[in-house]
Amino acid sequence: MQANYSKYKLQFRQSAGTSRGVLTEKETWFLKIVDDKGNTGIGECGMFKGLSYDDRPDYESRLFWVCQNIHQDKEQLLEQLQDFPSIQIGLETAFLSLKANDRQQLFNTDFSNGKLGIPINGLIWMGKPDFMHQQIDEKLEKGFSCLKLKIGAIDFAQELEILNSIRKRYSQDDLTIRVDANGAFPPADAMSYLEQLAELKIHSIEQPVKPEFIDDLAELCRKTPLPIALDESLIGITDVTKKQSLLQTIQPQFIILKPSLVGGFNGTDEWIEIAENLNIDWWITSALESNIGLNAIAQYTSTKMIDKPQGLGTGGLFTNNIVSPLEIIKEELWFNTDKNWQINL
Repeated sequence: MQANYSKYKLQFRQSAGTSRGVLTEKETWFLKIVDDKGNTGIGECGMFKGLSYDDRPDYESRLFWVCQNIHQDKEQLLEQLQDFPSIQIGLETAFLSLKANDRQQLFNTDFSNGKLGIPINGLIWMGKPDFMHQQIDEKLEKGFSCLKLKIGAIDFAQELEILNSIRKRYSQDDLTIRVDANGAFPPADAMSYLEQLAELKIHSIEQPVKPEFIDDLAELCRKTPLPIALDESLIGITDVTKKQSLLQTIQPQFIILKPSLVGGFNGTDEWIEIAENLNIDWWITSALESNIGLNAIAQYTSTKMIDKPQGLGTGGLFTNNIVSPLEIIKEELWFNTDKNWQINL
């Protein structure tokens, strides 16, 4: 067994605004393994600079270490990568890919076999009101009934106006609206903001305040007029006891799981089990991976009982993405078995 890695820069079709700034490119890494028979497997290590727990100076050296030790037991390798969740999922995916055929069908599900789509939300990036309205109109024309809006980067009053304009056109029954603050709200103002959002029949809000404000998050979740979902709060917590403690302390209504940021598929499974035992709901979201990573996360997601739109389908954001069988039809992500991969790495 041999392995190597390579860096790849994904280029955005248009600048993507978040509360952390504007993104024009996304750096990612590919891990490729080859067995003694010449079969290959590929996985994506989608480290997210400025957000990932494993955004650290020794990241590339750890990838090199994985390649040097690829002959070790897979589970032992994963255990030694607790501090590198994006490498964990890249390794998990590469081994699944090695067992799969050239079409990267990693799990045997109706989605992976092209028989069923996964419902997804339409993602609206932050920006000037006109730009946000343009994105909203495009998503609605395509048939989305659930939109997720990034908020927290422009004036909150302006964001409320945009949300209010949507609600005037589409009722709660016609359109589900999720918002993601990425921790941008000041704790002192957060409850007031939530009350104003609740008036617009918002489905849920992701991470209203930063993860370090644990007591504020717990109080908000107890008193909130609309459901709160934890996202960034989950990043960097690898110990199962600490995961349990966090969810018991804050008691959110939802958790948002990004496998590349929370320990790959094994780590996501652990979070789901703890959440369900505490009657906390969840959904799964990609984190700006290429189609290699998106495919793996989508196929993993399709192994679960899905009863709400997932946060998948970001593959069209990039000009130089890997050509894949993934496609969005109306508000669902599909794996088109009539299309082929074009992986030239």
